[in-house]
Amino acid sequence: MTEQTSLANFFTVLFSAAMAIMLGALYVLLPAFARVRDDPRLMPCLAYAGLLAATLFLADAANPLEHPAWAAIVAFLLAGYLPAPRAVWHLCVTTHAAKRKNAETITFQSS
Repeated sequence: MTEQTSLANFFTVLFSAAMAIMLGALYVLLPAFARVRDDPRLMPCLAYAGLLAATLFLADAANPLEHPAWAAIVAFLLAGYLPAPRAVWHLCVTTHAAKRKNAETITFQSS
């Protein structure tokens, strides 16, 4: 079992967890905004680098990296974030295409 986080590390854990959440969301949203606005400068690389740093800082402050199972979970989560922007984009495109097709079908049938 892992040790509890010390009081000295409490704010470090709190801040790095908040940064991991915010940078994870930013990493997923930036490619979508880049495609919608046709602006390739909105690259998610810096957001992923920040997410990586915040996650490793959080894992170090919260002490799970000392155990191989927790280190594997952290690595699995970071690897899972890599395909996330593309998956979210394809999910949105597919969902909106299905809505558009249903709307056209309903309009055509009601005429």
